[in-house]
Amino acid sequence: MKLLRFIPLCIALAGCASVDGYSLRPGDSTVHDVEMVMGQPADKRAGPDGQTIYWYPQLPYGRASYAARIGQDGTLLAIEQRLVEENIRQVAIGWSAEQVYDLLGPPYWPETYPRMERTAWTYPMRVQGYGYPKWFVVYLSTQERKVVLTELMDDPTAVPRGTFRR
Repeated sequence: MKLLRFIPLCIALAGCASVDGYSLRPGDSTVHDVEMVMGQPADKRAGPDGQTIYWYPQLPYGRASYAARIGQDGTLLAIEQRLVEENIRQVAIGWSAEQVYDLLGPPYWPETYPRMERTAWTYPMRVQGYGYPKWFVVYLSTQERKVVLTELMDDPTAVPRGTFRR
């Protein structure tokens, strides 16, 4: 009888994917292990030196975007959280949309403003030491697909603790 209560718990736990792949070991884990632990990636892109980058965004509420770098031999090289201050500081005016995507991953909310001839890519994130969630917004020219402006702002959709919306 106790075993029958234990089986649904095991099934439920087996269905949960690891958000950050903490149990995976670079150099030992394979691409199969990555997919078994983290699930199917949102996107796969070619990386440097024949690598393949598997993207696992946890947006908007996870406020993280994980890049699993897979080597040519199918071995995991690293799992990196890409929505961090160090990375957003690198994004500069004139960068291509491809460069931004390769660094930060797929945007949560791409939105086009035809009259301004711009596209905005929004990345919800957290900033170390700052309790309020942020949005990093990259504005790209629609024609050239180059960065024309970046902005780090408080998340306008977040509800401060202790308050509620009507």
